[in-house]
Amino acid sequence: MPMISVIIPTLNEEAHIAAVVNFAKSQPNVSEVIVVDDKSSDQTVAIAIENGAKVITSTKLGKGASMKDGILYATNEIVVFLDGDIDPYPPDTVKILSDPIICGEADFVKSSFSRNAGRVTELVAKPLLSIFYPELLRHGQPLSGMIAGKRSLLKRLDLREDYGVDIGILIDMHLMKVRMADVEIGYIENKSKPWQELGKMSKEVSQAIISKGTSTKKPPYLVEVPGTHKEILSQMEYAVKDHLRKHKKLVIFDMDNTLLRGRFIDACANSFGFMDKLMELRATEPNGICMTKQVAKLLKGKSVADLISVADNIPIVEDAQVVIFELKKRGYIVGIISDSYDCITEHIKNKLEMDFSLANELEFSKSICTGEVKIPSFFFSSSESLCKHPLCKTNAMMGILNKYQIKKENCITIGDSLNDLCMIKEAGIGIAFCPDDELLKLHADATISTPGFAELLTHASKLDSKNQAATKVKKLVSIVSRLGHNILPMLSNAIRRTLKNKKPPTSGLSKTAAERI
Repeated sequence: MPMISVIIPTLNEEAHIAAVVNFAKSQPNVSEVIVVDDKSSDQTVAIAIENGAKVITSTKLGKGASMKDGILYATNEIVVFLDGDIDPYPPDTVKILSDPIICGEADFVKSSFSRNAGRVTELVAKPLLSIFYPELLRHGQPLSGMIAGKRSLLKRLDLREDYGVDIGILIDMHLMKVRMADVEIGYIENKSKPWQELGKMSKEVSQAIISKGTSTKKPPYLVEVPGTHKEILSQMEYAVKDHLRKHKKLVIFDMDNTLLRGRFIDACANSFGFMDKLMELRATEPNGICMTKQVAKLLKGKSVADLISVADNIPIVEDAQVVIFELKKRGYIVGIISDSYDCITEHIKNKLEMDFSLANELEFSKSICTGEVKIPSFFFSSSESLCKHPLCKTNAMMGILNKYQIKKENCITIGDSLNDLCMIKEAGIGIAFCPDDELLKLHADATISTPGFAELLTHASKLDSKNQAATKVKKLVSIVSRLGHNILPMLSNAIRRTLKNKKPPTSGLSKTAAERI
């Protein structure tokens, strides 16, 4: 019996994603459930992982990009798409959608369901279909996102990245003359779009139908104003989650040779056969920005699934997940700042249930790498930069500290190379992880020499102790401000006693760190 991949595109679906994932896993012949997340700002990713889904982060914002990523990542020929915001689904939804394909009766299946069609369907989609594609009016829910199809066919489509993606797929399948079926899956309760979104949805659905309907051959992809969808979500990106607002401590990990026991780009070079070109660039290109741009060109033509597969074959430090869980339990915000690519750092962040990742933005078109890369502005120097480098991870670190309103003294950074040096120097506690560079060891407050993070918890405890001591000193200073200068001798003795009692042990720390504490 053919196996099925279920793909669930998501954006902030923490309320329903556990139920949807478990429903998909319970369906016959389903061998994998893939959640493609559009950089949710809630707990969607963590909940999906906890419930056994494979989770990847979409290479571009928008449902179409998420669908394309899922299609490329899936391992089965039959794929079923489910919405992440429906609970409950009718019991046999996946079977009903996939049976026509398994039985050889259809190559693409669209769902209908018992519920009044939405406002955009009745007022926009159906009137336009009656003009351009009246034969498609037999589909009761032309905008339904619950579909099934053959992966080999779906891979050929140019998917829109907006609300027009579902109707666009239906029209493309019709134009390709594939065998299509419409199936009734039963009653569903689907949340309606807020009224603010209806205008945008209407515009994009109408664009999809009209652009295809006015073409005499395979329609070109209709490009909307660049960045529209991204603007809608920009303020959600790296938003401070409600459960983190009270947290005032931060741990930042490097990814390559720190969280991962290897470098991602080196693993790509070995897998894709461009190690000689990579080594030549390292030997001849002195400019860091130019180097970043040139290296990205070596990845041109690779799919996001290819890159994630390479990353998944690099071992993660064995105790990373346990230590990260403990840090978060203690109230730390935990994330990644890396010179690598956001599609990979987001994937590792999701696997380890971290809170954020910052990295270079590798460009994809239809889930295929274009060879272009954007170096985000948060890496570049400004008037508030702590170092003179034009490009530095410290700038990204300060951005995150400002975002979460955390003092840099309450930040721990850990990395392995000179690219991490400034971050390690400026943080409250900077840790060199299995370093080869003596300069990094010299400036670090501590060095971890074996690949494991258990020692990091000890340093976190020291930071906590330092904060407790500082709190007591602040209370004493507050007292003296109220009682006057005649209490200064008594206060001086009290401060000395407080620091003597609360000062953490300095074993394993450099002199600089001991003085700091």
